Amino acid sequence: MRSLPYVTGAAALFLLLAATPAAASGSDSDSDFTIEDPRITESSGLAASRTHPGIYWTHNDQDQPRVFAVDSKTGKTVATVTLQGVGTPRDMEAISIGPDGKVYVGDIGDNKDGTWNHVWIYTFPEPEALRDMSVQATQYTVKYADGPRNAEALMVHPKTGRVYIASKNEDSGGLYEGPARLSSTKTNTFRRIGEVPWVTDGAFSPDGTRLVLRSYFSARGYEWKNGRLGDDYRVRAPMQGQSEAVTYTADGKALMFGSEGEGSEVRRVAVERGDGGGGSPSQGGNPSSGASGETGERGGFTYGAIVLVVAAALVLGVKRLRRRG
Repeated sequence: MRSLPYVTGAAALFLLLAATPAAASGSDSDSDFTIEDPRITESSGLAASRTHPGIYWTHNDQDQPRVFAVDSKTGKTVATVTLQGVGTPRDMEAISIGPDGKVYVGDIGDNKDGTWNHVWIYTFPEPEALRDMSVQATQYTVKYADGPRNAEALMVHPKTGRVYIASKNEDSGGLYEGPARLSSTKTNTFRRIGEVPWVTDGAFSPDGTRLVLRSYFSARGYEWKNGRLGDDYRVRAPMQGQSEAVTYTADGKALMFGSEGEGSEVRRVAVERGDGGGGSPSQGGNPSSGASGETGERGGFTYGAIVLVVAAALVLGVKRLRRRG
């Protein structure tokens, strides 16, 4: 990732928050909520529980090996799960739930911009009861066929159980496919199967027919056909202070968008016309067009190029200084 210039945060944050559109709401699916747990300051991934309605799993990026179950009705943590049998995480950036009932945690970030020769995925069965506990987790070693990559998006297909990773240390990212089944005894090689925008998280729809990828300022949806990307389309996404996470609600009726920071908000955006949100798939659309700052119902710079530039400098500059200072 190319660094952007650092700017003083107060004015930029004011502009960013002023430009945030209201998220859709509804009674038939989970609503907006605020993460109340002061331990969760870098919520870098989000996954809707398949076992416990209204519960979302999240985690910090640079933390001990643990994840949190947050109740969307109250914003409170109802369980902290500590992973045993794994090494010290380097940069946990994504979380997903597979059809096998396991939680997948992607320790796939690389603050050295793609220099680590391997990364890790951790899995554990989603608990039947929500309480603080330690669980025995399985650790998988991952490498990329075309060399090291920085990544923040890990998605498990809800039907096949195959794991995918989207990279972000290039002008445009790549979508990587893992083996049909991960192995805990040998290195798992992920191979590039498509080109996608530079993204911070992604999620498959519960029926497995759509893939949504988000960046700091926009989101893009794709039809998913036979294990490959199909036509792409615009997805409405709220502007957030540091846009790090996205997941579908368990019923597939909405997308939930999360961000980093203490007391961060998770925003709900209803899926439109069953297409994954934001409009009909475009024919021959440009997969990288989602990086243009589309956040409203019309494409383009809906809240002004100045706001996006200032927000970009704030978000990326602060994060770089915090991690490398």
